[in-house]
Amino acid sequence: EVRLVESGGGLVQAGGSLTLSCAVSGFTFANYAIGWFRQAPGKEREGLSCFSRNDYSTYYADSVKDRFTISSDNAKNIVYLQMKSLKPEDTAVYYCAYTSLVTVKEIWSSANWYESWGQGTQVTVSS
Repeated sequence: EVRLVESGGGLVQAGGSLTLSCAVSGFTFANYAIGWFRQAPGKEREGLSCFSRNDYSTYYADSVKDRFTISSDNAKNIVYLQMKSLKPEDTAVYYCAYTSLVTVKEIWSSANWYESWGQGTQVTVSS
């Protein structure tokens, strides 16, 4: 069973930075992809970024591509989401998710394609 554990959330002032971590365990094959999503109260879950271990491709939503960076420490099986220039509208619960799909270019931002999810970590950006 694949298990994901997020960490690194917290309270930060607008303009500040945070780095979220997603520790992945229990997978069978190393060619997986990890997506980062967020969900604010009353809003749908939004796909932010994705890292594919199959070909090391990275993907970003337009809303965050100039501020967020996804990276991976494959030796530790941890995927990071570095967030800078945070805004109050970035306030949400952030989740990482696992998919065993090899090709994710066309579907990475859709939550439906992910098989396992972490418990989420709260990010609050104060104005």
